[in-house]
Amino acid sequence: MKIIDCHVHVNNYPQNGDVAISTLDEKIDTLLQSMDRVAVDYSLILSSYKVNQNRPSTAEIIKHTRQYESRIGVVASFTIDGGPNNLAEYRQWFKDDLIKGVKLYCGYEHYYPFDKRYQDIYDICIEYKKPVMIHTGDTFASNAKIRFAHPLHIDEVAVENPELRIVICHLGNPWTVDCQEVLFKNKNVYADISGLFVGDISSYDERYYAGKINELLRYVGDPHRLLYGSDWPVCDMSAYRRFVNRLELDEKSTELLMSGNTKSLFSL
Repeated sequence: MKIIDCHVHVNNYPQNGDVAISTLDEKIDTLLQSMDRVAVDYSLILSSYKVNQNRPSTAEIIKHTRQYESRIGVVASFTIDGGPNNLAEYRQWFKDDLIKGVKLYCGYEHYYPFDKRYQDIYDICIEYKKPVMIHTGDTFASNAKIRFAHPLHIDEVAVENPELRIVICHLGNPWTVDCQEVLFKNKNVYADISGLFVGDISSYDERYYAGKINELLRYVGDPHRLLYGSDWPVCDMSAYRRFVNRLELDEKSTELLMSGNTKSLFSL
């Protein structure tokens, strides 16, 4: 079965054990090795909401992954705090098939996803029939404000932009029940299961989070809008593969989760 991880990063995370700063090429090589260990065929790298020595820009990631295009795709971040946005650059990236979608970091940026300043990038995603991924739920930074990251806010974006395909990242955890209602109501909304824990996972947490996802699937009643993602290197890829085995999925639903839904949504 083909496996696509829709949510990885190539940032250095000192608080996650990355004491030495890896170069971007080293980080990409480490990603590929991690993918090989757990038989992941393809990953989408999401660029960060800020750029510094630990967090490469979208343009840098595109440049350093071109030789791995059969195994790696890029999702470009879009920020308000980053200054004036070069919308023509996003259009060109889409036109040249250099990016597969766009990521917003609501919560890390102190703006709701329905902020009008995001509308330009929503319009471009609609134009090129590409999804926008939106951070929801808990954050990896103490200075983030989680009220901006509640999954219920996605409902307004989905209603106002019915042609826009939206991915709720991290199931809105811990607000997974709110996430499942937004999914149930809006057929243009999807969710990834990434980033539910940091590092490895205990057997208790495996059962706990598997229970949440199983409940969501029973409520939504549609396995076509849930995507596999790990949030590597924040989360361990091997632990995520083990965790998925606890989900109550038949063979067809497992294939949709692990690759089919992502392949269709991102036009891979």
